[in-house]
Amino acid sequence: MPADRSLLVAGIAGSLRRGSFNRGLLRAAVESAPGGMTIETLEIRDLPLYDADLDVDGGPEPVRAFKAGILAADGLFIATPEYNYSLPGVLKNALDWASRAPERALHDKPVAIVGASPGRWGTVRSQLALRQMLMFPACRVLPAPMLAIPEARGHFDEDGNLTDSATRTQLVGVLEAFATWIRQVS
Repeated sequence: MPADRSLLVAGIAGSLRRGSFNRGLLRAAVESAPGGMTIETLEIRDLPLYDADLDVDGGPEPVRAFKAGILAADGLFIATPEYNYSLPGVLKNALDWASRAPERALHDKPVAIVGASPGRWGTVRSQLALRQMLMFPACRVLPAPMLAIPEARGHFDEDGNLTDSATRTQLVGVLEAFATWIRQVS
């Protein structure tokens, strides 16, 4: 891929809550994307639970639109919370839909994972679980840097906006590394 080609990245927040830290983290990524990268957010709220009976002709319309957004992108940026030491079920469900034939939208897709949590460990365990899950569709997950924000209440305002400048600097570093990663593995 030419170094001067603009990158389109699809972004997903793994939480349905409108004021979630991870939606705020995704918004901050959209705002902080380096030159030559555009992040377009995809919504997972309207995706039905995966059901093989619905998996006909690419699935229901929200599923087809979700897969098309991933397919059109050069990479996938995921901001995940941590629920019970793992990734949220709604995120797993969305990625299950995206991995299905015939499109296999996740196959060979470069992916970056970040996350924020009110707990002391950030989202280390959910990010590891997500990395394991993404092995099956052969995603190319950015190995480093990792961004798992612990005690997120101190990094975001009441509206879920990232306010901590040091964390934003780390996020920019992840996005810059992701741009390089996409170009290396694509």
